[in-house]
Amino acid sequence: MIDNRYLRTMTRYNKWQNREAYAAAGMLSDDERRLGRGAFFGSIHATLSHLLWADRIWFSRFDLCPPPGGSIKDSASFAGDWSALTADRQAMDAMLVEWSDGFPAGPISGDLQWYSGAAGREVTAPLGVVLTQIFNHQTHHRGQVHAMLTAAGCRTADTDLFLMPPADWLGFDPRG
Repeated sequence: MIDNRYLRTMTRYNKWQNREAYAAAGMLSDDERRLGRGAFFGSIHATLSHLLWADRIWFSRFDLCPPPGGSIKDSASFAGDWSALTADRQAMDAMLVEWSDGFPAGPISGDLQWYSGAAGREVTAPLGVVLTQIFNHQTHHRGQVHAMLTAAGCRTADTDLFLMPPADWLGFDPRG
């Protein structure tokens, strides 16, 4: 379904987009970031907290980090402090790029098995589907953050993958 180039591309895209979203959100006051704006998790801060929580839960299943604790409903309040949330996001994104760079060349195969709190049972899914889900989830909620930032009057960066700055590719050529 997917190969290591997709994974490497998406970890870089994820890092770029998170950097841009956090930079725009950082221009707001803490009260503005926490203001309920009608998104699923309510505020910019809560949505970004949920995304970090979700990455931690997913990547704990790959033994890259400890699980975050709490449930999905607790994820919006997982990271209370803006500075810590920002630093933790940067560390997570750097770790994911490094991890993806070590993935074997070629198609990603195999399954991942885990206990899903959301489903309330053991789940097995193709690894390619799981990895696609992780980045799709990020893009979905970052889109909500983007809309909230725009509504708050922030200038947000482009989100089109083909517009990712060359420096963010870090010497990686997705064409192979």
